[in-house]
Amino acid sequence: MSNSVTILGGGLAGCEAALQLASRGIPVDLFEMRPVVPTAAHQTDRLAEIVCSNSFKSTSLTHASGVLKEEMKRSGSFLIPIAEECRVEAGTALALDRDAFAARVTERVAETPLIALHRREMEEIPAEGFVLVASGPLTSESLAASIVRVVGARRLHFYDATAPIVAAETVDRSIAFEANRHDEGTGHYLNCPFSREEYEAFIAAVVAAEQYPLHDFETASYFEACMPIDDLARRGPKTLAFGPMRPIGLVDPRTGRRPHAVVQLRPENRDATAYNLVGFQNRMRHGDQTRILRLIPGLERAEFYRLGRIHRNTFLDAPRVLDATLRIRAVPRVHLAGQITGLEGYVEAVATGMLAGQFLADRCRGLEPEAPPRETALGSLLHFMSEYESPDYRPTNVNFGIFPPLGDGSAVRGRDKARLLGERALAAIDSWIARRAEPAAAS
Repeated sequence: MSNSVTILGGGLAGCEAALQLASRGIPVDLFEMRPVVPTAAHQTDRLAEIVCSNSFKSTSLTHASGVLKEEMKRSGSFLIPIAEECRVEAGTALALDRDAFAARVTERVAETPLIALHRREMEEIPAEGFVLVASGPLTSESLAASIVRVVGARRLHFYDATAPIVAAETVDRSIAFEANRHDEGTGHYLNCPFSREEYEAFIAAVVAAEQYPLHDFETASYFEACMPIDDLARRGPKTLAFGPMRPIGLVDPRTGRRPHAVVQLRPENRDATAYNLVGFQNRMRHGDQTRILRLIPGLERAEFYRLGRIHRNTFLDAPRVLDATLRIRAVPRVHLAGQITGLEGYVEAVATGMLAGQFLADRCRGLEPEAPPRETALGSLLHFMSEYESPDYRPTNVNFGIFPPLGDGSAVRGRDKARLLGERALAAIDSWIARRAEPAAAS
């Protein structure tokens, strides 16, 4: 059909896909509307800008996210190695210096000869040729309408929220202490500990805070893992203490005891000049928000580089739209990747971009791609978004719950089960990679 591909969106998925295609000799036209058309969340004109948390989550192979990243590295991902180059210390999590990461990806795309970068909005899906829609959760209204017309499916949305970022020098280190939960990893989280009384006063202030309202035509349909703390607090006074403020695995050196609750701060960059309030996305009005965040022990004099906010994320009803190779069933020349597929998370976006790029490269050569085995993290994600049976399709991150069961009647649980699922996944991905290499070796 074509020996070139048009990619709509220069985010994580679009950049990964473009690099995959170019590395296989396939020319790419990559369209990114910023800075000509800004979004409600992006701050720069760089490609692959990270707008929420700066964490790519755990690297441990007993966590599904760690298994996914390992599969991607073995499968030839371009962005995961760049993320590792831009790593900041955060225990077993792969946290990034977001500015360094976006700058490096932008540079890598710009220096790749077969990628032509166009800085303008594409309002319509091109009428011919292979197309990858990777426009992300902040897809423009005009392109979203075009997608719905082409796909013939209803458009869905949910709300996502970003967490505040605090200036490091304004954190009181006589109160905030450095530690990781259960002493895991070598990172440098800061922890702001609460007594029961401090926690109860904080929760009361959060519940009383004025929130930015939604429009009359909008409904708050949040991805659960990104629920704003002010909405969580309204579920009950203990919700935050058992959620993002849980103190498990931490001991306050001032008392020698576990705090009643804690706010964790994660470095935003390698120099640790800024910290992200982990899990503290919210939609409190900025005046109330600044006042309330300064009720956190250790943040009484805090200055914030960014306050929390919310934005709408757009995604499609993928199980009714996509096949297991990210191709739109009704329009096979058009593929989807990134959060518009309904997967949630940075690594998941990169993963779908990597797979879409490899699948499209196969199709440009007249080959039919083979999806990764169901036992892998990559295969489980593809199966979830293409075969999910419930009519109420909701976004998800990679997790062991979407992997097929071990199937050996074993009663293993917890970390032992996670280890076995991870080992099975990595063995299966290695076999898949070897099979994909065979045609190239034969030619």
